[in-house]
Amino acid sequence: MNNLKTLILLFCLITAFSVSAQNKTQIIAHRGYWNTEYSSQNSLKSLEKAHDIKVYGSEFDVHMTADGVLVIFHDDRIDGRRVQDLNYADLKKVRLLNGEKLPTLEAYLKKGKKMDGLKLIFELKSHATPEKNREAARKSVEMVEKMGLSDRTEYITFNLDAAKEFVRISPQTPVYYLNGELSPVQLKELGFAGLDYHINVMKKNPQWFKEAKSLGLKINIWTVNDPAVIKEFMDLGADFITTDTPVEALKVVK
Repeated sequence: MNNLKTLILLFCLITAFSVSAQNKTQIIAHRGYWNTEYSSQNSLKSLEKAHDIKVYGSEFDVHMTADGVLVIFHDDRIDGRRVQDLNYADLKKVRLLNGEKLPTLEAYLKKGKKMDGLKLIFELKSHATPEKNREAARKSVEMVEKMGLSDRTEYITFNLDAAKEFVRISPQTPVYYLNGELSPVQLKELGFAGLDYHINVMKKNPQWFKEAKSLGLKINIWTVNDPAVIKEFMDLGADFITTDTPVEALKVVK
């Protein structure tokens, strides 16, 4: 009888540990781990350093140039000129703050392919027209599939046309919507894997945590840098936290 009780207790402990592990909040490095030596936002080094600290994923921003080249950069403009209005030849001499060349998506994914276990959180920036947004989404998926990284990529975007196109052409890949106006029920109906909303959106709609969970949707919150607020959203059930301070965030979740 004592042996039976011991086995039952052991089973309960293993089950509880398994559930706890499954529910653990994961950390995503916002624009890579850039707030450290020799790194800068959206650089190849920031991707490498995100891998080194063992976060769940590294987020990066993608624009399509006027001649159809996908490049990694956050802001809409460089030296007063819109990135999407420039040809790639106009960007070849641009340097990031750490001295790196502004990377193309192809170069970034080649680097990412070497970072085993790190998820690539691919944010496609909004483009000028619905047609451009869908074209950029298609080119993005083509490049990811060409590099054999579909199983390690998750798409996020503020643009609903691009988001729907991602779902249509890459239904096996998680797609998250960023803009914040759609409820969990609406996101589920559109085929999204979950919501990826700003901290203020979720503070205004705390009921969305429970709704999303009941629908089987994942929840990511951005951009959260305060350890106390990270803990608050962990307790509310956030699956992911996107942060500029990934080292500090990892300490909180562990």
